[in-house]
Amino acid sequence: MHALAVLVERPEHLVLSQLELVAAGPEDVVVATQWSGISTGTERLLWSGRMPPFPGMGYPLVPGYESVGRVIQAGDASGRSVGDLVFVPGSRGFKAARGLFGGASSHLVVPGAKAVPIPEALGPSGVLLALAATAQHALAGGALPELIIGHGVLGRLLARLVLAHGGQPVVWESNPLRATPAQGYAVVSAEADARKDYRVICDVSGDASLLDTLIARLAPQGEVVLAGFYDQPIAFSFPPAFMREARLRVAAEWRQADLDIVMALIAEGRLALDGLITHSAPANDAPAAYRTAFSDPSCLKMILDWSACS
Repeated sequence: MHALAVLVERPEHLVLSQLELVAAGPEDVVVATQWSGISTGTERLLWSGRMPPFPGMGYPLVPGYESVGRVIQAGDASGRSVGDLVFVPGSRGFKAARGLFGGASSHLVVPGAKAVPIPEALGPSGVLLALAATAQHALAGGALPELIIGHGVLGRLLARLVLAHGGQPVVWESNPLRATPAQGYAVVSAEADARKDYRVICDVSGDASLLDTLIARLAPQGEVVLAGFYDQPIAFSFPPAFMREARLRVAAEWRQADLDIVMALIAEGRLALDGLITHSAPANDAPAAYRTAFSDPSCLKMILDWSACS
């Protein structure tokens, strides 16, 4: 079986290509993708060639870890049924390309356990589940963030989750196009915020140069959570961190437990995914869509529509 997939052949060279899929086994499902999201963090690093050494890294590769599709074939031991609408956080089912993360393809072969059934009502918003689970994972280590750095999709989801868990965050955003009012929390510039006693600050900007600024805003024994992905070394001045006895925590990839919490909050009506997908393009226009996602600051989340390719 073949699929039409987004293929990064080498840095800054992205094409659509027909790729052969591995054969599906009894524990696998075949998914016809309906929508996939474009990550402006991880995928930008993959596209630009700036991704630090990472397990499975190499070219050519199929990017994408935010896919929603319909099960069209289900193995006897897959635990899934034909017709299920599922969220798929990527795939390694390509014979001639690396799957890092392998979700930007018209068809996917994945273990049934990795294909998560979702409500029909979520529709294309289901592509946001990976980022929502990533945001939830950043919360899992302790007290809720009081300050969030960055008002892109991940920052907005993190703020919504903090509200859902009973917190009250402030968000810093320097880009006027993204510093838009939000329901339930304040969005301000760093310069407009005089507070210097935040107990937990969570950075989702991916900007490694901000750490000294953030440490200077901590309360004694406060914590900075690094929840973005950083292509530059992390460094900070020791004396301010010493005086505050600051803590530093890195939030890694989400786990199934994080996704379970997100799904429960959505089902309870405590977490909404609306208003975050700002752009959509046919999958056949993927090269142009990736350029828009990476260069247009008004684009919070670009999704590819694979309906004409499935």
